Amino acid sequence: MRSIHPVFRYPDAPAAIEQLCAAFGFDVRRRYDGPDGAVAHAVLGLDDHTVMVSSGRDSRGRPADDDYAVYVAVDDVDAHHERARAAGAEIVRAPFDTDYGSRDYAARDLAGNVWSFGTYRP
Repeated sequence: MRSIHPVFRYPDAPAAIEQLCAAFGFDVRRRYDGPDGAVAHAVLGLDDHTVMVSSGRDSRGRPADDDYAVYVAVDDVDAHHERARAAGAEIVRAPFDTDYGSRDYAARDLAGNVWSFGTYRP
């Protein structure tokens, strides 16, 4: 099972998903749309690899303020968070439980990239 997944946000995620599938051969493994037609979360697959895609807003339709480009699945989010905090990583979002059963947190690295860690495994 893969543990590192690139994440892409698009202003028009439905069009991006259509193009990624047509042009690059991805297939939609999961897709959850919000009430306004925005893509809350989608998992696209190519062979045994996956990427995650969503609209350029969070699941409540608000502009995303914790945008990130990679999601890393870990077994113990709280221990991982504590290690990152102790090592001086800037915690962007403290550990939290999601409505889809994952426990996540986000931290910024020295170059300003935001990494998301959690128990979700697409």
